[in-house]
Amino acid sequence: MADFDLAIIGGGINGAGIARDAAGRGLKVLLVEQNDLASGTSSASSKLIHGGLRYLEHAAFGLLRASLAEREVLLRIAPHLVQPLRFVLPLDPSRRSPLLIRLGLALYDRLGRRDILPPARQLDLLRDDAGQPLRAAFHRGFEYSDCRGDDARLVMVNAVDAAERGALIRTRTRCMRADRSGEWRLVLNARGQRDVVTARVLVNATGAWAETFLVTALRAKPRGRLRLVKGSHIVVRRLYDHERAYILPTRDRRVVFAIPFERDFTLIGTTDLDFSGDPGAVLPTLAEIDYLCDAANDYFRTAIIAADMVWAFAGVRVLYARRGGKPQDASREEALVLDKRYGEAPLLTVYGGKLTLYRRLAEDVLRRLAHFFPSSRPWTAQAALPGGDFAHDALYGLMEATQRRWPFLTLVHARRLVCAYGTRVETVLGTAARLDDLGMRFGADLTAAEVRYLMTKEWAQTADDVLWRRSKLGLRFSAAQRATLDRFMAQESGR
Repeated sequence: MADFDLAIIGGGINGAGIARDAAGRGLKVLLVEQNDLASGTSSASSKLIHGGLRYLEHAAFGLLRASLAEREVLLRIAPHLVQPLRFVLPLDPSRRSPLLIRLGLALYDRLGRRDILPPARQLDLLRDDAGQPLRAAFHRGFEYSDCRGDDARLVMVNAVDAAERGALIRTRTRCMRADRSGEWRLVLNARGQRDVVTARVLVNATGAWAETFLVTALRAKPRGRLRLVKGSHIVVRRLYDHERAYILPTRDRRVVFAIPFERDFTLIGTTDLDFSGDPGAVLPTLAEIDYLCDAANDYFRTAIIAADMVWAFAGVRVLYARRGGKPQDASREEALVLDKRYGEAPLLTVYGGKLTLYRRLAEDVLRRLAHFFPSSRPWTAQAALPGGDFAHDALYGLMEATQRRWPFLTLVHARRLVCAYGTRVETVLGTAARLDDLGMRFGADLTAAEVRYLMTKEWAQTADDVLWRRSKLGLRFSAAQRATLDRFMAQESGR
């Protein structure tokens, strides 16, 4: 008998979502990630849970409808990590027809099931606060609804829920070899320690590494349909005071977002460039940074240059499409390729997908594998993710309750904790009666109690795990503070 029913290689949003869904159906699940959870594309997105307004231009109505429906599901099951966000679209008739934009937004609202989010409306930018940071040429615009989402923390809470339902999560573990017979025999390596496990079914959810894994670990031929597209983002000091985002049509008929980020910053992205090379070593180029600055400068009064950047990051999106045509025009729909052979264990490879649709993708994976496992029903659409067991419109009430329970917290500190952990903030803070009870303070508002929680419950091992994936406190940490945190974590783990 195999050690596991299902082995999943890849600890991004797709792998974590599949692990959660499968574990909740009673399967014995193993998730293997070669680095930290969310260390690839799943922490390098635009941080949006959205339908994708530009899909209208490509008539991708199925993908758009699914994304808009899923947007509301995630608002309900993860209200601490997914929150409504209004987007302002300034009108520039030379770039987009105002009539077509009006019709497109009406269709966007009609396709989406808006039980929670308000509809689109027209704006007078000369009177509305949204016009204040814009250049004087912009007099009119539209405003519509989508959502922001914490991409990396969505990975974490899916993995946490999977583990609490019985899944084994192994980070910093590489699958060196996968031998196929009536079951899979996987050779794993974790910091030089070799291990062998078996599984009935193998899922390749390695994202940008999907074909590399096929070639190196499975010794199979690549399918040749993987198209890697690089998306880069920059973060600058806050460009405006309100909490709405902007969607900015560009001169090359793309769009760039400007999004309020981590209270004091603005996130600007993204680019679309074909990519080849190591997905683990992807960085924004100077040309991409200049492109994003120029896109913002076309609209905002406050001009920015590369020197204004406080952080930049890039990720590699996986598209199941051959090269040719513009990267932004390629389909974002996922492909699930099931390789089943008589007398041999099945392999399912996940190509593509988008953050907004990760939960539905996991359901699709389990549906494709249904004849290998006992009959089970989808369940994740109604089950709150860890910390998300409160009403979608009760976030601020939870912040106030947190401050009443732990009155030594500032509003900023309470808000960050609630937006990261939801109702599980109680597990982080415990019985602390004063700030000193939370232990050492490393910088910003990060305490030893929170770090210990992340190490014991969320697989954090290094300062970067804490500062850039489980939070974005890296924006507020000095090199010396980061080094102190690393030393503390090394001592706590006995490294």
